[in-house]
Amino acid sequence: MVNRVEKLSLLSEMIAFAKYDKDIKRIEYNFLLGVAKQLEISRDDFDYLLDNPVSYTHLKSHSERIVQFHRLVLLLNIEQETNEDNNSAGVIKLYNFGLRMGLSHESITKVLYLMESFPNKIVPPDVLIDIFKTQYN
Repeated sequence: MVNRVEKLSLLSEMIAFAKYDKDIKRIEYNFLLGVAKQLEISRDDFDYLLDNPVSYTHLKSHSERIVQFHRLVLLLNIEQETNEDNNSAGVIKLYNFGLRMGLSHESITKVLYLMESFPNKIVPPDVLIDIFKTQYN
């Protein structure tokens, strides 16, 4: 189970990811707000995190890191939908976030490669889990 500090860290990390291109678009904001609700983080705490990031806390649970990586994949897809440019910087940033979380580079690479073959580049959760499960075993 993820504690409050870890939840705030997860959300702060996602906000930083969304801000890499300097601004958070409305659709990204709404997505992040939805994640905050899912994590049971109040709107006030969410708004505070927008301007006051918290330190990164490494998740102990491998499955929680996979869930967080999937959230970042979804956020990247939202970003790419709203940006006309091919967002290779976002893909590199996603790759680096995955490595920092302790996920295998083989799994991350496979997810990023397979993204292109799915509608709207959204890798289904079961496919993503299978990729990481295969590499983890």
